[in-house]
Amino acid sequence: MRRDYVHTCYLCNIHSAFIGWRGARDLAKTMEFIEVLLLLITLTLVKGSASSANTNQNLILPSNCPKACGDIKIEYPFGIGNGCFYAAGFNLTCSSDSNPPRLFLRDSTIQVVGFYMKSGLVLIESPYVILDADRESINTTLINITNSPFSISSQTYRDSSGLRGTGGNNLYVGGCNATASIVDLITNSIVASCPSLCSSTNDDRIMIQNVSCQISLDSFNFNKTSLILQLSRPNENENNHTINNGRSSIISIVCDGWTCPSNKGEFQSFTKRGNKARAEASLSWHISDRSSCKEARNYLATYACRNSNSDCYDIPSPHPIHFDDTIGYICQCSMGYYGNAYLPDGCQLDTDTNFTRIPAKDCPDKCGNMTVPFPFGLKENCYRSREFALKCNESTQPPTLLYQDQLKVNAISLEDGQLEFSPYDQAVYGFEKYITSQKTQEIYNWTVGYQTCDNVMKNKSTFACLARHSSCLDMSVPKNHKGYRCKCMDGYEGNPYIDNGCQDIDECKSSSTVCKGICVNTEESFNCTCPLGTSEDPVHGACIPNKKKILLLGISVGAGIGAGLLFLCITLVILSRKWKERNQKKIRQRNFHKNHGLLLQQLISANELVEERTNIFSLEEIEKATNNFDETRIIGKGGHGIVYKGILLDQRVVAIKKSKTIKKSEVDQFINEVAILSQINHRNVVRLFGCCLETEVPLLIYEFISNGTLSDHLHILQGETKLSWDDRLKIAIESAGALAYLHSAASISIFHRDIKSSNILLDDTLRAKVSDFGASKFIPLDQTHIVTAIHGTFGYLDPEYYQTGRLTEKSDVYSFGVILLELLTGKKPIFLTNTGSQQNLAINFLQTTREKVLFKLIEDCILQEATEQELLEISNLIEMCLSLKGVQRPTMKEVEYKLQGLRKIKTRKNRLCIQESNEETELANQINQANSRNYSLEKEFMWSQNYPR
Repeated sequence: MRRDYVHTCYLCNIHSAFIGWRGARDLAKTMEFIEVLLLLITLTLVKGSASSANTNQNLILPSNCPKACGDIKIEYPFGIGNGCFYAAGFNLTCSSDSNPPRLFLRDSTIQVVGFYMKSGLVLIESPYVILDADRESINTTLINITNSPFSISSQTYRDSSGLRGTGGNNLYVGGCNATASIVDLITNSIVASCPSLCSSTNDDRIMIQNVSCQISLDSFNFNKTSLILQLSRPNENENNHTINNGRSSIISIVCDGWTCPSNKGEFQSFTKRGNKARAEASLSWHISDRSSCKEARNYLATYACRNSNSDCYDIPSPHPIHFDDTIGYICQCSMGYYGNAYLPDGCQLDTDTNFTRIPAKDCPDKCGNMTVPFPFGLKENCYRSREFALKCNESTQPPTLLYQDQLKVNAISLEDGQLEFSPYDQAVYGFEKYITSQKTQEIYNWTVGYQTCDNVMKNKSTFACLARHSSCLDMSVPKNHKGYRCKCMDGYEGNPYIDNGCQDIDECKSSSTVCKGICVNTEESFNCTCPLGTSEDPVHGACIPNKKKILLLGISVGAGIGAGLLFLCITLVILSRKWKERNQKKIRQRNFHKNHGLLLQQLISANELVEERTNIFSLEEIEKATNNFDETRIIGKGGHGIVYKGILLDQRVVAIKKSKTIKKSEVDQFINEVAILSQINHRNVVRLFGCCLETEVPLLIYEFISNGTLSDHLHILQGETKLSWDDRLKIAIESAGALAYLHSAASISIFHRDIKSSNILLDDTLRAKVSDFGASKFIPLDQTHIVTAIHGTFGYLDPEYYQTGRLTEKSDVYSFGVILLELLTGKKPIFLTNTGSQQNLAINFLQTTREKVLFKLIEDCILQEATEQELLEISNLIEMCLSLKGVQRPTMKEVEYKLQGLRKIKTRKNRLCIQESNEETELANQINQANSRNYSLEKEFMWSQNYPR
């Protein structure tokens, strides 16, 4: 659905916010539709005035003002010709040199394709630039709207409830091996870059790919009245993966995401036909002659909100010094009105003229298992107005009830006036391969009109409460506007919006009615009386017989029954305990078999070294070790589980990993991790003492590493890290040695697949321990790689593995290169810059290396401790590890040798420095002793021979 055709409906007042997120282009359209719908429904307005007395209604437009240009309707304050527009900047030009005519902003080349008055947006044809295959670079100004009330960024509104806004553009780059950079017009500096990298394999390298990269223009601070773009190719001598004879055209386009080309075919079509593909962008605009609504109302002659039923929004400054700094305002019709708020008669009352008061007799009221009550309906004359129109998609099983073709209706409540829905999960989205679908849910309150009960009841022809026993309820909607809803009176239930819809409730049959006597239903209520021969209160008490004999007999019988029940309860408690013990034993045995206990027993028993053999612990031992999983024993929590500190019966301190989720894949990862760790014996790999298989989620028992992770030591929130340069070199060497062992020295090659700083543990002596082998893979001796599903952590993930799915030992090398980069810079793989934007550390490193400003990226304490030669050598090693092609990276063994060589050189230099320092100290002591004595001229001569001056 296009934004221009979204209508204000009677749904209002958000009851609960979105609880999930979906991405990609088609889903982005749905989410933006919901955003616009929420804006139209929930925005509370800053009222422009309380009455027509303080609103300028004297505007009279010349009769010859054009109303349209071609098929585009012109909306004031925009116009063509003198007196037809509000102020400079809102004038338009209609060009008649084409058929149909084209509309342009002012006298520029920016072509207008539509207006979105409610949010202060003007839709334009997307500006673009194409870098032909035979060109190396191009500099151009895509948009220039300086000295005008327009901006490239999204529009933000301020009212009493906070900030709200819509719009926003992205810069998309289609093609391979190019960099698009945005240049700030004022500072003449690059504020954002978008590298477009494609695989050099396959024939796709000579074709325009899907969108290779994109930049949100709202994410960076620069002059938003102009957009200067640099589009260039990388140096082909330095990037030997670029194929000269296969270069493709590169296209960079600005658009809002609704109509942008998103795949190879659309980009190729756009390249051939230019902007005839009709991609669109949006420019936000505002009235800028006054800085706020309050100031503008002091000058009624120029106040733009000319209708008495209009509201005014303040527009915050994009670079505010104070919170309330504003740069202008926009106008909108008040809730319940529609039209153009900038014209004196532009806002018209929505009088509900197109509504159905009594639904047709043949209206369907079912969609699958969902009931559709009036005022909602599935076809014309079955719903009150278009805002209550629903659609039943019978192509799904079961059929799906939809609102606005985009929202799946989950529940309709007439009594509470609520509608619960979620975005419709259609198969046409086509992104299930890359995005995990998350169900989202919203609950909206709704009304049937924007009038009070007193006002609407004066006109019975529009009154919605048709049922005889119904009542009208006044409802508050945003910014103190009024609305109403209908409800059945107390004692009645049903649909208050249809004739005879509220029926009497038979309280005597209701489970909520308490009557301990004889119940008789009445209109709106019920009567409850005690039977003959009894008395007291049958509602709040009980009906008691009148004779005392019966009372004493009842007490005796009650005492006997109570004694019998007590004996029965004691017996049941004893039997229940025995049953629970047997049941728990069966559950533990079932869990043991389900978690492949027999397979693990065979695997563990194959290890000939009893002292190094992995044990299978019982649940009872683990419960004793953790004091029944006491919360005080928790030493770490994550998204997948909890880690407890435990003490075994032999007084060993261990770490016990307990997962939260129960999935077959999790159990398979568990078996994988036990199988791998049981085959590994290395001092820099965390040791697995055993596992427990008697719980539904298996437990792993590791050696306890007390000093946290490498990530904890590097990324400290307050204060600087205490890891010295020597410590970091030592940790790097030990980690590299462990990975080299896994790759080549173990009985079978093992690829870790999730190397990151949080998976490297440190003990009290800062010895490194590689951990978390849940995602690792065994590699047969006769193979160099395997093809597997993508697994890893963003920032550490090997680009070649991500593109091809081929896992090799060089994938671990790339991840280890990122860890070396963390040790050198102290930054996270994905870190925030000073402007608040996210940066990839590896890409940032390669860029600073090319620009020869590497030392700006290195942590200050490392610059003080390490020599320039050491920094250059390790940066060269990191650059090799981060090569885009795996064949160009060193092996882990080569990485270990290079790091050891670097440390040996550093150790030898330290020893030489210490020796020279000792010799200088000894010489100084001898000189001091000589100066303190009275010696003869002969001794002084001998001294001068030994130590010439």
